[in-house]
Parts: sequence; structure tokens; C-alpha cells
Amino acid sequence: MLLNEFFKKKEGDTSMKNPVNRRTFLKRSLASLAGTGLAASGGLFTEAIAWVLDPANQPMPKRALGKTGFDVSIFSLGGLSTISQAGRKEDAIEIINRALDLGVNFIDTAHRYGNGISEEYIGEVMKYRRKEVFLATKSHDLTYDGTMRLIEESLSRLQTDYIDLYQHHFVNRSDQLEQLRRSRSARTAFEELKEQGVIGHIGITGHSSRVLADALEEYPYECALITLNVTRDEMDDPNHIGRFFDITTRNETGVIAMKVMARGAIVGQGFTAKELLTYSLSYPVSTAIVGISILDHLEENAETAREFRQMTREEMESMRIRATT
Repeated sequence: MLLNEFFKKKEGDTSMKNPVNRRTFLKRSLASLAGTGLAASGGLFTEAIAWVLDPANQPMPKRALGKTGFDVSIFSLGGLSTISQAGRKEDAIEIINRALDLGVNFIDTAHRYGNGISEEYIGEVMKYRRKEVFLATKSHDLTYDGTMRLIEESLSRLQTDYIDLYQHHFVNRSDQLEQLRRSRSARTAFEELKEQGVIGHIGITGHSSRVLADALEEYPYECALITLNVTRDEMDDPNHIGRFFDITTRNETGVIAMKVMARGAIVGQGFTAKELLTYSLSYPVSTAIVGISILDHLEENAETAREFRQMTREEMESMRIRATT
């Protein structure tokens, strides 16, 4: 199984074996430079010392987003929660800006989130920070004409003229795949939009690993957004998850994990938010998106990502056993 090969490879990876020693070395080196007077007048060395000594400033780890050519932060921002709630514009803008400041470079939203509110709030930040973000949104309409209408509305709300990743939203049944196979379907619209440069990459989302695996076997989607958490909440057909990852690994599909905390429902039920995020990131995924309700949660998730350590198969199995007891 390719999934097993992935874990063997990760467990044998020694590239991050001594991050603490490397950090200690940097601190001592910069401190020495400061002691020699090189940093006395401020400038580069003073800034470098402050950067290294502040744990919050450690770089956000990144992974390749499949074959898109983009390296994505392993923790990314989802467009639900505060960002999709009416009357929370200022709070949402603060969360989005802080996420980018912390090194998050991927934001996922959808036309449906908050009936357009999520895209509108994100657009308020995109109008001056667009180049910092790999921006993803979705079309829930499986028809050609419907999708062409939705993309225009999304572009307007997001205050941009292009979408990096455009995705079919919540494809969870085989009959939906059949609709996408038809002429002048949403898939046809996606292909035309990509040719025109309006979207950069094509993806698909859903809760069923079986349906998503079927979709990936018949069409070269560049990214797949899937529910992935230890309790299997909102995970349809979880027994197909191995097949799903076999296909995505073989095809170098960018995998985006969602609902890693089941919208907060499983935090505190024997698991911490750190454990849950770490668990999902230990699968062969590119990133995990999390909807944020308050800034403290954002800071905690970013810290978890910066300190990420790959779980072993045994540790993951132990968590799964805990989830069933």
C-alpha cells in the first residue's frame, strides 16, 4: 500500500531530527554577533535576534500542494466560523490578517459559506494582500451556466480577477459525478475558465473517500478537499480512505484536510486541538484548513503547525482506539 510506504518514508526522515539544536545554534550565533557590537546600531542583526528568540516568529512549515507548483503552509485558514457570520466583519478581518502574519498562505472559502459573507470578508483583505495568498473557492452548481454565474459573483466578492484553486463543492454521490461527465457541465466550465486564466487549478471536495477516489480515477483533478479526523465524524465511506490516498499519492494530487476537529465538536472529548490537528497532518496531506472563531484558537493552531512532528502509525492507531472507547 502506498499509504504504508508513505509512513515508512516519514518515519525514516531525519531532515528535522534536531530542530532544537539548530535553533540553539542560531541563538548563540546571533547572540555572539550582538556581543561583538555588530548589532549595536540596530538594523539587520537586531531584527534577526528578535526573530529567532521569539518562538511565534518561527517559520510555518510548508508542503507541496500536489503538482500545482505551490508550497502551502501545513495549517491553513478555512472560510467558515467567524469568517462566515453576519455582523462579524471586523473580527473576521482581524483573523484573516493575523493568519497571514503568522505564515498562513492558503485560504479556502465557498460561494455558499454564509450566503456569500465569507467571500466578502476575505475580499476585504484580498484587495490589499492578494499576492500573499493561494486563494481557493468553490462552485456548488454542477451545470455550465450555473458555474459561470457563480464564478462572476465570487470574483466580485473576493475583489480579485483570478482564483488559484476552483473546486466542485460537496460532491458526495455517484450521480453527481455522472452530471459532471455531461457536455456543458461545471467541469466544462472549469476547463474553459482555466484556459482563460480566470482560475489556476481545478479541484473537487466532499466527505466521501469512495466518491472522491472514483472522481480522481476518472479525471485529473489537481487537488482534493476531504473530511479527515480521528473520530470519523462527517467522514462518509471511511473504509475507502486507504484507496483514496493510494490514488492521490500515485497521481501527486494535492490533498487538503478539512473538519479535522469536526467543527470543534470533538475538542475536549478526550482530545486536544493540538492532537487532532497533528493527527490529520500525519496523513499524506498538503495542508489542513481550520475555521477560526477567536484569535486565541488561531495562535494555538499556528503554534501546533510550527512544532509539528509526524505521528507514527502506532501513535495514530492509539488515537483511533481512544476515539472508539
